[in-house]
Amino acid sequence: MSRITTHRQARSRRHLRLRRRLKGTSERPRLSVFRSLNHIYVQVVDDTTGVTLAAASTLENSIIEEVKSSDKSAKSKKVGSTIAERAKEKGVTSVVFDRGGYRYHGRVKALAEGAREGGLVF
Repeated sequence: MSRITTHRQARSRRHLRLRRRLKGTSERPRLSVFRSLNHIYVQVVDDTTGVTLAAASTLENSIIEEVKSSDKSAKSKKVGSTIAERAKEKGVTSVVFDRGGYRYHGRVKALAEGAREGGLVF
């Protein structure tokens, strides 16, 4: 009998596999991505202390107003540049990218490009 897994369980296993080798430190915190059907959320997390240093998502009014397009990739790119600004305000310039078990493609890739253009190094 074969094991039947849902898409969510498969992503969770991929994420755990990634997290075994990705650790955020105070020098290089972890840039964690969560993607839902309509929105994208990102956090800069210091895993040694368990503290979220900065966060951004497509639910924020400032991002909704700036990107009027219904293109989710454009909104993701804006979220990436926003998180880069907020991280730099906290003194973070270099991060470890945690794609959360998602493919580096589409909205996740757009978010990473926006963060790199905003000045984050990973």
